[in-house]
Amino acid sequence: MKFIIATVKPFKLEEVREALTALGVRGMMVTEIKGFGAQSGHTEIYRGAEYAVNFVPKVKLEIATSDAMAEEVVETIRKSAATGKIGDGKIFVLDLQKAMRVRTGETDDDAL
Repeated sequence: MKFIIATVKPFKLEEVREALTALGVRGMMVTEIKGFGAQSGHTEIYRGAEYAVNFVPKVKLEIATSDAMAEEVVETIRKSAATGKIGDGKIFVLDLQKAMRVRTGETDDDAL
């Protein structure tokens, strides 16, 4: 099993969700986050004053999937989240040692 963590631009969330649902992903966790990478924030003007925004809003997706689907999930996220501009996000893939469904006690792939 794999645990996929992806950060994407907030306005791309629905497009990513639709693409993953069409692929057969049955669930994910979504968290609103702030961060910075290569873009290191940006400046904005508010009421005539310029100020620095050091952290950029992002959305973090967490998806547990089978080994067989992992690469397809990663590629689907990449394609649906891409704008071609700096700050599109990152995708991390980790090994998932164990999963359990609380309601039934099913484990591993059956719990996904």
